[in-house]
Amino acid sequence: MSSPSRARFPEPVLITETAALAALCARLRTEAFVTVDTEFMRERTFWPELCVVQLGGTQDVAVIDAQAPGLDLAPLGALLADPAVVKVFHAARQDVEIFVLRFGDVPRPLFDTQIAAMVAGFGDQVGYDALVSALAGGSIDKAHRFSDWSARPLSAAQIAYAAADVTYLRLVYERLTARLAKENRLDWVAEEMAVLSDPATYRPDPETMWERLRPRSTNRRFLGMVRALAAWREREAQRVNIPRQRVLKDETLLEIAATAPADAEALARARGITRGFAEGRTGTALLAAIAEAAALPEDRLPPAPAPRDGRKPSPALVSLLKVLLATKCEQHDVAPKLLASSEEIDRLALEDAPDIPALSGWRREVFGADALALKDGRIALGVDGRKIRLIGVAAAG
Repeated sequence: MSSPSRARFPEPVLITETAALAALCARLRTEAFVTVDTEFMRERTFWPELCVVQLGGTQDVAVIDAQAPGLDLAPLGALLADPAVVKVFHAARQDVEIFVLRFGDVPRPLFDTQIAAMVAGFGDQVGYDALVSALAGGSIDKAHRFSDWSARPLSAAQIAYAAADVTYLRLVYERLTARLAKENRLDWVAEEMAVLSDPATYRPDPETMWERLRPRSTNRRFLGMVRALAAWREREAQRVNIPRQRVLKDETLLEIAATAPADAEALARARGITRGFAEGRTGTALLAAIAEAAALPEDRLPPAPAPRDGRKPSPALVSLLKVLLATKCEQHDVAPKLLASSEEIDRLALEDAPDIPALSGWRREVFGADALALKDGRIALGVDGRKIRLIGVAAAG
């Protein structure tokens, strides 16, 4: 594989005007695929603040100043929605979230080279720079990774750094897809893109945010309070556009849910709550959410979690399934994390037919079916030289 020099790529152009953006997007809509990346800020806000969008085509590399005065991003939205042009990202989730918020839908069709690389055997969550090195023979300068992308004007070094994220990505995409097509794995990647392509992935329901806290309790009244406070915090964070932890830290939320303060004085006694907060507008709204949750009838409270099955999987069987998993990953050159998690292995060892991804789709074909056969005694593991191999076991007659 030859190592491309930076000179092989078109020179990046900074786009700050709508007419230039429209012309660029019109050209890119004639191409089979376009590479996309963003630079954004989120440290001080709930919603990501889009600063820069990078686009790469065969003849164009553009760095779009999304904060340029008067710039209308509508031509970009039309490009991202064009079903004839594949939109290629690396580690797409945060970039796609920005576009869903801005344009109301996921860019379609979508291809994520990080997921594709896991299917192609590059390991779990492989970084862009590692892929560029392995597939494009290039290197990425990381010096501007933590730049303040909201500061203006953008420096020449920032523009060059941003452009590199979509230039090498074209080579990565072409070589990854060629490799996956040769191995008949493009359908595997398509399965993995389903979650990323669902707009609901980027629109979390405030009413389900409490589940992330994983409260360890069977007290339904407490769980109802946690649910109400987590939903209130999510909506408040969105309303004032600050990170949810700055509205109310997790540990403070759980303490308030346990004590259910009825007035500002009691609320101010919670850790991390100042009297000013408790007596102010936000504290008043929080107390109202507490009172509403306290008044919920029993039939509207979350169900208590089912008692945990006291059984534990056999450590020996878990180890055997992990050997099979490692064998399959080695055989098919695919990342272990993509096939089955440790929790899934435990459930495979413990349950007859657990409802897990490892037992459906391409994962079942590669690993799940043999995992069940191993459990049932229909196959065994042996050693052939330096490799593990599967051995069919004849049924007892």
